[in-house]
Amino acid sequence: MANQLAGFMAESDTSRGEIAQAAYVHIPFCRRRCYYCDFPISVVGDRAQGSNSSKIADYVDILCQEIAITPVAGRFLKTVFFGGGTPSLLSVEQLEQILAALDRKFGILGGAEISMEVDPGTFTLEQLRGYRAAGVNRVSLGVQAFQESLLQICGRSHSIADIFAAVELIRQVGVAEFSLDLISGLPHQTLAEWQSSLAAAVAIAPTHISTYDLTIEPGTAFGRYYQPGSLPLPADDTTAQMYCLTAQFLASAGYQHYEISNYAQPNHQCRHNRVYWENRPYYGCGMGATSYINGQRFSRPRKTRAYYQWVEQLILAGGEIDCLVTPKEEVLLETLMLGLRLAEGLSLATLRQQFGEPALAQIWQCLQPYYHQGWVEVTDLDLVPLSEVQPLPVTGRLRLTDPEGFLFSNTILSTLFQQDFPSLRMV
Repeated sequence: MANQLAGFMAESDTSRGEIAQAAYVHIPFCRRRCYYCDFPISVVGDRAQGSNSSKIADYVDILCQEIAITPVAGRFLKTVFFGGGTPSLLSVEQLEQILAALDRKFGILGGAEISMEVDPGTFTLEQLRGYRAAGVNRVSLGVQAFQESLLQICGRSHSIADIFAAVELIRQVGVAEFSLDLISGLPHQTLAEWQSSLAAAVAIAPTHISTYDLTIEPGTAFGRYYQPGSLPLPADDTTAQMYCLTAQFLASAGYQHYEISNYAQPNHQCRHNRVYWENRPYYGCGMGATSYINGQRFSRPRKTRAYYQWVEQLILAGGEIDCLVTPKEEVLLETLMLGLRLAEGLSLATLRQQFGEPALAQIWQCLQPYYHQGWVEVTDLDLVPLSEVQPLPVTGRLRLTDPEGFLFSNTILSTLFQQDFPSLRMV
């Protein structure tokens, strides 16, 4: 049975004590499409910038119209994340335009984390100073690799020199919170090259490092060139070694492994991304973006023309969109999929309160083999593993072990997703 977005936003997440205080803003433009990328993007060429591209300017105007018509499901944003695409193709004025639209609609709290993905070679010192003056206080630099050959294999537009030049600009401007993104499991990549990239990242000393294992997506250039598990992609045991090496290497350098793919110096975790992993509500704005409001997810069109038409219809409908009610079984599986990515895992008390004892008992029965393999553990409130767990305690947390549980998380989650939860269909 369909609900109107405006209707369930009016009820808002306050019924569960949750209101949306985070916003994701998608900036889809890239100079070229990387060979592994299946994100909703629009290629604008190597010379395009927000200051000289009518395509980018038009998009920003439409995006601000969407923000203006979005029903409010909670005011005062604590985090804003500009992702893409390549948000650093925006001019300073365009970034200010979007932030002003968000502030008018929802309000942005003082001290809010405002993050922006940036690519080496796409911004200047003046541009970065303008971003910072506009409110950006955290940047995520898309490095991917520290070997020229691997950058070329990926179809990246930057060089190693561009990486270090970008880091120097970030330091000059004084953006203390910045992250580096790396990809493991690339074609022809060796374990030694991966360790070299990790060492180069640690030498730069960002407050945060994200490491992603390459996924071959259908429809991408890599999807046409390569078959998973086949040469020249690294063998599965090599990518497993890369993952374990990452956890060990970065931990020895003082980074906390707080999520499957993310490491942070103490007190420098990404506040916005934790909203996703904790399954909390957030606004999504822009082409291909997803909102999560009052337990309902809604994705926007992934193509530019379709997105523009959707915004036109949204305006005509006064902000109302048909959304289907998410079954409680699906909510549970989303909660498990996201929460088990975090090092601290999921609160047993919260799971029991949200989904009931029968569902929790079924989850635990399903996870028993992985518990005995050492991939899953239950901890007390101080995250100390409990040696014997039968039945589950009232308090404590359910989590995957690091690195074995994280490494086999797809296997564990696949087993959970095959389960049927009749107790939730009766609620």
